[in-house]
Amino acid sequence: MTTRAGFVALIGEPNAGKSTLTNRMVGAKVSIVTHKVQTTRARIRGVAIEGESQLVFVDTPGLFQPKRRLDRAMVAAAWGGAADADIVVLLIEAHRGVTDGVKRILEGLEDIGKGRRIALAINKIDRVKAEVLLALSKDLNERYDFAETFMISAEKGHGVDALRTWLAGQLPEGPWLYPEDQIADLPMRMIAAEMTREKLTLRLHQELPYQLTVETESWQERKDGSARVDQVVYVARDGHKGIILGNKGESIKAISKAAREELEEFLGRRIHLFLQVKVREKWLDEAERYSEMGLNFKDGNK
Repeated sequence: MTTRAGFVALIGEPNAGKSTLTNRMVGAKVSIVTHKVQTTRARIRGVAIEGESQLVFVDTPGLFQPKRRLDRAMVAAAWGGAADADIVVLLIEAHRGVTDGVKRILEGLEDIGKGRRIALAINKIDRVKAEVLLALSKDLNERYDFAETFMISAEKGHGVDALRTWLAGQLPEGPWLYPEDQIADLPMRMIAAEMTREKLTLRLHQELPYQLTVETESWQERKDGSARVDQVVYVARDGHKGIILGNKGESIKAISKAAREELEEFLGRRIHLFLQVKVREKWLDEAERYSEMGLNFKDGNK
């Protein structure tokens, strides 16, 4: 049997469902999923097997109009992920249709589309009627010559198998890129930091500013098979620290417990998680913080 392997980049506006689709394809949670936009920062790579094909999914940050250094670095990472991939899947939200943001992405596809297949996946199809879907598909295919169009619900799984089967057949022939049992190529320290950041976002989504990041400072393996994980939550202002700690430390305890439980389930072993919150007013301008997120600091330059 001929094996195939390659990179599939999922691109689209923030909240289009890229992280949900990555997790659905991989069959495990490798990407941060929240209802808050712009949560994916680094290009998360999730690995899935379909028959003799190994699909490496690059879940890119959402494409939007960047205003700050971090935004610009995220958008550069998204287009970089698409330009490095063998196949690109553009995700569009069915109920939002062709927004100004989608139009800008379609213009960008003219540059990176040469020499690679671009598929269209219309997501959240359960939110609109069939005639609206068909009209949207026709409109988008008139605007860009997509290799194939799929109607899916990443959350419920509708149409996802057909998309994965098609992608598997399009990848270049060659040996697999990762061991069969590996589902992500991010270091475990970064996955752990992403899990904690997700719990912060979910618990404090109304009050929480975007100006925070989580880093895994140390990871110590213990003789009993467990591990001690120390993480730091960096915030830009003193007031943000109080929000995260909560009344009598209730918030930070709940966040730590939720992150620890998910990490234990993911790894299948005991984890001792310790969180600290530190104020670093200028962390958004520190190159080291961007490296920890898997982003290029220079990409944030105007």
